[in-house]
Amino acid sequence: MKTVETQFFTYDALTLQSGVRFGPVTLAYETYGTLNEKRDNAILLFHALTGSQHAAGVNPAVPGIGERWNAECQNGWWSDYLGPAKVVDTNRFFVICINYFGGCYGSTGPSSINPATGKPYGGKFPRIHFSDIVDSQLPLLKHLGIEKLHAVIGASLGGMLLANLAARYPHITDRLIAIACGIEPTTLIRAHNIEQILAIENDPHFCNGDYYDGEPPVRGLALARMISHKTFVSLDFIEERAKNRWEQEYDEFSWYKVRTPLESYILHQGRKLVRRFDANTYLQLIAAWSDYHLLRDTGAPDYVTLFKNCRHQRYTLFTIDDDYCFYPEEQEYYRKKLEEGRVPVKHITVHSNKGHDSFLLEPHLYEQAIREALNS
Repeated sequence: MKTVETQFFTYDALTLQSGVRFGPVTLAYETYGTLNEKRDNAILLFHALTGSQHAAGVNPAVPGIGERWNAECQNGWWSDYLGPAKVVDTNRFFVICINYFGGCYGSTGPSSINPATGKPYGGKFPRIHFSDIVDSQLPLLKHLGIEKLHAVIGASLGGMLLANLAARYPHITDRLIAIACGIEPTTLIRAHNIEQILAIENDPHFCNGDYYDGEPPVRGLALARMISHKTFVSLDFIEERAKNRWEQEYDEFSWYKVRTPLESYILHQGRKLVRRFDANTYLQLIAAWSDYHLLRDTGAPDYVTLFKNCRHQRYTLFTIDDDYCFYPEEQEYYRKKLEEGRVPVKHITVHSNKGHDSFLLEPHLYEQAIREALNS
């Protein structure tokens, strides 16, 4: 695979949804393909919760990230989709993927150094919302000379950011490809998220987010990931993976001892994340997820009013039938609201036994519809 490098863009300040003016802001991003002379072939790609700007190819290191940028990060998370003659053809399109504001892979976030103190922001980093993440990316698009995007693609949490961008800045693109996402957090998601937040905050090493000079809250973050992991992959797929691979995980229980491959597998998934992700960033993103509500974020009284200015857009909306993170009912609700607002939408159901992570693992199930959406 082709080797790529992360690029950085810094600007003075960003006004957050809370009214706080925060800066400076640095964004870590990667691009694939070439921007044409008309600057109208750009695609913005939003990543998932613990994803990064590194969508395709091989990136051996990102300056300033250190050991967090480990082998799991170095191969692009959408390499099977993105490249010359692939689903998203970089012979035709210029693709931009940006690590989120609040992130931990090079963009300004809680682990970044506060220039006023010389220390990481930690718990003093402002609470962010999805609108802030969207707004933070607009100066980079302007810097690149891009006024209108050919398309926007987002899956999972990235699909919710896509919805925010499309509703608040409707003329930025005509084509939206939203995969396994929703427009409102469900009761189940909000319950899962508060469990994860509590897991991290109850770790004795959390220290209100100011843990960078000592031990990080690895147990809390691992437990949070264990809570969420069972929603990302179908239970049958988890069972199959666990059956075929026994991870010799050390026990950290005082009474209970790990007895089965399934228990070992779940522990492994939690511990794997702590080696590559920051607990404060995880908290920021899942709290923003719980707070997300498209009507509140736009100030619209209802979805018909909200989508009034979006009728020129064309949505391709994917459902994964075995998804336990964003259930099919969420995309059906999304489709219904788009149609009530008279926004054209093509709704596709993907049949997979791999659950929510199908969009990362099975490009052949998405290829035809994505190509059609990009070529329409």
